[in-house]
Amino acid sequence: MSEKDVIESSKKPQTIKTLRYDMRKIGVKNGMTLIVHSSMSSMGWICGGAVSFILALEDILGESGTLVMTANSGDLSDPSQWVNPPVPKEWWNTIKENMPPFDPDFTPTLRIGQIPEVFRKQRGVLRSLHPQVSFCAWGRYARYITSNHSLEYAHGEKSPLAKIYELDGHVLLIGVKHENNTSLHLAEIRADYPGKEKEIQGMPYMHNGKRIWKEVRDIRSVTDDFNDLGGAFLKGKKDVIRTGNIGQADSQFFRQRDLVDFAIGWMENNRK
Repeated sequence: MSEKDVIESSKKPQTIKTLRYDMRKIGVKNGMTLIVHSSMSSMGWICGGAVSFILALEDILGESGTLVMTANSGDLSDPSQWVNPPVPKEWWNTIKENMPPFDPDFTPTLRIGQIPEVFRKQRGVLRSLHPQVSFCAWGRYARYITSNHSLEYAHGEKSPLAKIYELDGHVLLIGVKHENNTSLHLAEIRADYPGKEKEIQGMPYMHNGKRIWKEVRDIRSVTDDFNDLGGAFLKGKKDVIRTGNIGQADSQFFRQRDLVDFAIGWMENNRK
């Protein structure tokens, strides 16, 4: 959506003050650990754009709170697995031999929107060191959440997601569906469902000052039922989910533990 389209669809300009009001109304509080997935255009035109959105959140969370966002760079992966778009097979070896390795300061995010990309550049924000599915964090637990991110089973027990679960953190979805809800990958790791598969993932990686092509183990993620899962969660757990608008965007706010625990059972019962 172009900026012109956003302006024409907006009832009024959003500001730090209006966003902060909406965020508090839906349940965001000082001192929380919060992972956010958002669509900026869905909120309407924002005075100050992504910067205002981030500042509004950080103002509410305060020095005792922690803000987390994904910082995915999925292009640092095995080109044989690329589908959006694919590349010719005869290119694969060239890509694997020449793809620059992950650099937490230099490597940009890919296809996850303007807000996470602006957030990762903010002074004081830390980034975990997984070449494909890193996370950025600001605040009290930023260093703890982003440290020691395992290359294997990247959304599992040695991931930022598991640490958010441990800290009893919350999830805020703004103008996006559960297909964008990364915490469901933690449930995939923990659930025991039929057809669960392991796979090998490759990535360019710096090891002892030398670039290498590294292969690691993970599970094959299945995301095409995430929205169905999210709908069941919303229907079955109305008492633990708060809904409302942030700007003009339909939003959901809930404890990550409530979602992950529900999702484990749902996957085990519904994935055939």
